Amino acid sequence: MTEAAHEAVLPDHGQLNIPLADGQAQDDIGRNSIEQGRYLARQDRWTELSELMRAADEARETAPDGMPIAELLAFGARADVVLAAEHALSDAKALSEFDVLSGISELEDEMRAHAYDPMIALVVTLAHIDLAWAWRGTSNEATLPALHQSRCAAHFDRAAAILPKCRAAAADSPLIASAGCALLAGQRKAHTRVAREYERLIELDPSNQRHMRAMGTHLLPRWFGTYDELEVHALRIAARTQQTWGAGGYTWVQFDAIALDPEACALLDVDYFLEGMHDILHRRPDQQTVNMLSAYCAITIQKAAGQYDKADAVRSQIHDAAHWLIRDHLTELHPLIWAHAANGFNNSVRISSPERFAARGQRDALRAIADLFRDELRSGLDVTFTPTGLRLSGH
Repeated sequence: MTEAAHEAVLPDHGQLNIPLADGQAQDDIGRNSIEQGRYLARQDRWTELSELMRAADEARETAPDGMPIAELLAFGARADVVLAAEHALSDAKALSEFDVLSGISELEDEMRAHAYDPMIALVVTLAHIDLAWAWRGTSNEATLPALHQSRCAAHFDRAAAILPKCRAAAADSPLIASAGCALLAGQRKAHTRVAREYERLIELDPSNQRHMRAMGTHLLPRWFGTYDELEVHALRIAARTQQTWGAGGYTWVQFDAIALDPEACALLDVDYFLEGMHDILHRRPDQQTVNMLSAYCAITIQKAAGQYDKADAVRSQIHDAAHWLIRDHLTELHPLIWAHAANGFNNSVRISSPERFAARGQRDALRAIADLFRDELRSGLDVTFTPTGLRLSGH
C-alpha cells in the first residue's frame, strides 16, 4: 500500500477510507515485458527473445491483469514496425515519405534467418495482423479506399500463410492459438471456425479469463455468431472449465458481450451468471479480481442503461451484486481497473496520461462506494476498509 484514498464528505457525515494498491508496481510488470521485447528486437537478439517467449508461454505466465507475458514480449518486439506504420497512415504527408514495407520486410528477413522458429515467426504473424488493422482503420468498409482494402487483405493473407508453420512447430502453444483467434477477424469465412478456435485456446490455457471474454465478444452477431451460439458456447465452456472456474466459465464468456450488446444482456441467464461470479471469487479471491468484478457491476454494466427495459432488468440484478462484492470482499482500491471499467474494459483505448486515467478511476470508485454506503455515511459513521475486512465506526 502506498496511501489511503478518502472520499470528501460533509462535516457532519462520516468519512470513507480505503487503501490504494500500488498500481505502479503492477503496471510495471506489463510495461517492462513490452520494453524487454522491444530492446531485444532492436539489439537483434532474436534467439534470446524466442527463448523468453517460449518459456513464458509454456509456464502460462501473466501480468497481474491476466495479459500473457509472452504476448507482451511479442508486442514489444514488433512495436517499432507497427507504430511507425500507424503514424505514417495517420498523416498523409508522412505516408508519402515512408516506406510502409521496409519494417515488415526486415522482420520477414529475421524469420527466414531463424528457419521458422515458431516464436519469431509468430512475431511476424502478429505484425502482419496489426498492419492489416492499421490499413483498415476505423472507417467502414464501404468508404475504405481501394489501396487500403487491398493492403489490409494482403497483410491478413500473409499472416494466414505463416501461422500454420508456427502451429506445426508448437502445437500446444496458447500464444499461437491466440494468434489464430486474432486472425479470424480478417477472414470472411471465419463464422464456422470461431467457436472451435477459441475452444482450442481455452483448452490450452483454461485459467486465463481473457480468452473466454474475447470468445464471447466474437460470438456476438456484430462479429461472427448469433445470440443462440453465444449462450450455447458459454454453457459449453462452463462445463469444460468446471474444475478451474465452477460456473465461472459462463460468466466470463458473457462478461464483455452483455456489456456491449443490450439483446445479449436481455437474454442472459442472470442467476447462472451470478452463481459464476461467486465461483470465480471462491477460486480467485485476490484483490485484482475483486476490484474487477466490483467495478464491472458498479459501473460497466450500467453504461448502456435506459435503452431497453428487458436488458435493464438484468443490468439491475448484476448492479446489485456490487453490494456484496464491495462489502464482503474489497480491502483495497485498484484505480486503473475502475478507470478501465468506465470504458467497458476496452483494451484498445489509448491512454495519453496514465496518472490522469488512474485519478479518474479513483474518483469513479470512491463515488460508487460512497453511494453504496450512503446511509452509514449520512448517519455519521466512518467506513474504513482494512486488510481483514470492513470496519464501521462512530466519531
